Amino acid sequence: VARKRALAAEASGIRHRIVGPLVEGFLAGLPFPLTGDQRRAIDEILSDLAAPAPMHRLLQGDVGSGKTVVALAALLAAVQGGYQGALMAPTEVLAEQHYLGSVRMLEGLSVPAPGALLADRPVRVALLTNRTGAADRRAIAAGLEAGEVDIVVGTHALLYGDARFTRLGVAVIDEQHRFGVEQRALLR
Repeated sequence: VARKRALAAEASGIRHRIVGPLVEGFLAGLPFPLTGDQRRAIDEILSDLAAPAPMHRLLQGDVGSGKTVVALAALLAAVQGGYQGALMAPTEVLAEQHYLGSVRMLEGLSVPAPGALLADRPVRVALLTNRTGAADRRAIAAGLEAGEVDIVVGTHALLYGDARFTRLGVAVIDEQHRFGVEQRALLR
């Protein structure tokens, strides 16, 4: 606790723009109403993201309790401010599940596309695991460097050379105790 307070007092993080069409559109487009706990968790996380101090937060809940929806809201807060997000899972199977679920839940959402013929482009989510082929890795790396990949879902492969983020704003680690690191669920 003392280390967290010292870091918050000394370190400077990103002040994310938490009010915007991306997060609001995502939440409004969900096919179910948020529970009180989900809404409270999202509000607290967005409040932390708006502050200048780095955020370290543990989000706990049973399987199926909506942790992924909360995580996506945090990742989208970064994206709507021009940053990128990362979601790391301990296994390829879980990473693929998160990827497919994210693509489905983010369908129809768009972000500004400066310099493009059209004013907007869809939110782009990529999957990066050890099974990702070399050509796809290069495409993801190029998309990250160009700022065209908004959210990358993957395994520990996110920690190595291929994932060179241009502007990483939020990182979410799912079931991180399997990675052997400190308990941190959302990092900024």
